[in-house]
Amino acid sequence: MKKIVVIGSSNVDTTLHVENFPKPGETINAQKVSEAGGGKGANQAVAAAKSGAETVFISRVGQDSYGSWMKEQLAGYGVKTDYVLATEGVKTGHAYITLNAEGQNDIIIDHGANYSLTEADVLAAKDVIEASDCVIAQLETPLAATTAAFKLAKAAGKVTILNPAPAIKDLPADLLAVTDLITPNETESALLTSLPVAKEADLEKNAAKLHELGVKHVIITYGSKGAYLSSPVFTGLVPAFKVKAVDTTAAGDTFLGFLAGELASDFSNLHEAARFANRASSLAVQKMGAQPSIPDRASVAAALAE
Repeated sequence: MKKIVVIGSSNVDTTLHVENFPKPGETINAQKVSEAGGGKGANQAVAAAKSGAETVFISRVGQDSYGSWMKEQLAGYGVKTDYVLATEGVKTGHAYITLNAEGQNDIIIDHGANYSLTEADVLAAKDVIEASDCVIAQLETPLAATTAAFKLAKAAGKVTILNPAPAIKDLPADLLAVTDLITPNETESALLTSLPVAKEADLEKNAAKLHELGVKHVIITYGSKGAYLSSPVFTGLVPAFKVKAVDTTAAGDTFLGFLAGELASDFSNLHEAARFANRASSLAVQKMGAQPSIPDRASVAAALAE
């Protein structure tokens, strides 16, 4: 069984369901309000676990009822939570999501305990990281913790995958130097490279710039069009599967978790892994919520065989 470690955020997602997004200054009524487990790190951990990988999550929650609830949710999906730690006096992270009738969303995050994740937390999981096949991180927790984890992973010869979201303009060179694969969406890529992504041809230029920054393998997710891969083993667009989206909240996280679950350590099956991850994402967007919408491996394999 593949072993994956995810370092990242834990959030409670509160979703306001609306017909249309409010205009500036406008007051509207929500049609429904729902809560589910979320946070990019937690979502990716759930996706990796549902892909069939043994998954350990390193994160921080608050010492509150939401923190206990988040750990229970994660454990219920098969994620190992020994390194999901509670921070005294701080609330569990919370995401406030507005979801319209077309399945598009706006998200505002209160980071809460996520920003209290430390290098010491990562070093405490040194043995787990060194025993893994792959380490995944995003940018909803401190960069120092992520960099420490990636350095441990690379020293042990493990694959590192960075999902640079939410994007920041200048990623530290020492983090990029220990990143094997970077997976921005088109908006995040444009911020990282200072190059536009207005059409498919721009993806190649963006990927070239990300290679210049020191990352060997690049995947730029491109919404309903699919994912653009730029790697020594495959370059080109892997088309998305056409479906009617109900809620796109965890689409990218589902893609990443399943990609990591399928990806060979030498990246030789990158194209096939991306296609499998695209199919997983297409199933996730057809259901409500972040973690509850993520399919299991058998469902993805069956859908891919249709």
